[in-house]
Amino acid sequence: MIAFKVGLAVVGAVAVGLCCVHASVTSRADDGGTTPSGAQALNADDSFRFALGQAVFRKRWVSAPASTASSDGLGPLYNARSCEQCHPQGGRGQPEPDLTRGLPSALVLRLSVPPQTAVERGLVADQRTNVLPEPTYGTQLQPFAIQGHQPEGRLQVTFDEVPVELGDGTVVQLRRPSYRVTDLGYGPLREDAMTSPRTAPPLIGLGLLAMVPESQIIEREGNAGPGIGAAGRANWVWSNEQGKLVLGRFGWKAGSPTLRQQVAEAFAIDLGLSTSLVDQPAGDCTMLQVRCRQAPDGRSARHDGHEVGDKLLDLVAFYVANANLPTPPKEAPGTTGEGASLFHATGCGACHRPSFETSAQSGPVHLRARVIWPYTDLLLHDMGDDLADGRPEGLADGRMWRTAPLWAVGRAQTSDGRQTFLHDGRARSIDEAVLWHGGEARAARDAFAQLTAVERHALVAFVKSL
Repeated sequence: MIAFKVGLAVVGAVAVGLCCVHASVTSRADDGGTTPSGAQALNADDSFRFALGQAVFRKRWVSAPASTASSDGLGPLYNARSCEQCHPQGGRGQPEPDLTRGLPSALVLRLSVPPQTAVERGLVADQRTNVLPEPTYGTQLQPFAIQGHQPEGRLQVTFDEVPVELGDGTVVQLRRPSYRVTDLGYGPLREDAMTSPRTAPPLIGLGLLAMVPESQIIEREGNAGPGIGAAGRANWVWSNEQGKLVLGRFGWKAGSPTLRQQVAEAFAIDLGLSTSLVDQPAGDCTMLQVRCRQAPDGRSARHDGHEVGDKLLDLVAFYVANANLPTPPKEAPGTTGEGASLFHATGCGACHRPSFETSAQSGPVHLRARVIWPYTDLLLHDMGDDLADGRPEGLADGRMWRTAPLWAVGRAQTSDGRQTFLHDGRARSIDEAVLWHGGEARAARDAFAQLTAVERHALVAFVKSL
């Protein structure tokens, strides 16, 4: 049995202000193999915006009040001090902390409860909220706190090795995680609390996915195709910007409608910073955490009465949209070769749709009218009992996950060579990730398991080449 604890101390660093930017415009993620940042397609003004957004993404926030007025307001409870800590170099976060680089674990624990009252049932029914926060601890467990405050708790993870024998006799050891919350600082969780462990996904091609016309996504909804048991479902979520339900396309369960709203939600939940879209100066502190809600915050007139003003929010959203944009291929990938044929023959392509075409009429000019190859349908699918978290989010039930894009997945590793996949990082290789698939993907998983070693290698090599 293997065990580690999430939430070890974060190495401190001095926060930087925008006046101190010396950031490179061309950062690349560990999940790279992409153009350095998409900056090559930007004009001079947008390149400068990208650099500023990258600087805000990287800077470490401090608690209020502080002399660095553009960097205060952290917490009082938080998971990280910067966006970069969970998405190092724009890549995927790892479930285990990296103390050599001062990075905390990027594995967080989402929390919610089922509705009990008429008011709560109404909130869920009209979809104004994706989840109902756990009354004491909110929507996410916070393992860190500013000075004078108590962290909420720690997520303890243990793994049991599960041997799986493939059709040719090969045995693959999977890691089955078990989760336990320890050191709760504010009393017990509600008995019916629902939990969902998640790692930070990589920032790859997000601006392009935002440009996919809604019609191209929903045309595949419920259309499994002959002989295929995978019928996707769209998640419709509340847009704080538009004041209505719109298609969700970002996050593990497609719970965010736009990159701007997803960034604002991350500022609030992960760092405890308020924006115009999520006006929570106390972050994820609940009404029962009185001292937390009474702590000084970093709101200022300079930032429109928030801790992160619209200018900073827009800069970070611009950086996230343009970081690690895949290089347009010279020819369509995945159309020839044994690995590509096996990918589609086993049924993987039913959910991992190869391509879309971005909008030609709206959105950033440099992202318009492009054929992209993300290998996702951006829809929700039932992934079976083994991957179920039992925690609904919007229209996504406790067994559903959005199809993860596969582009650049072959370079999804840290500087020391580690790889982790799936929503909680349990899989250490693409083979392991496939073998965890169930539900609608069970037939494809079983077909993969029956391949010969040579065939499996060819299929995985194809996926790594995307």
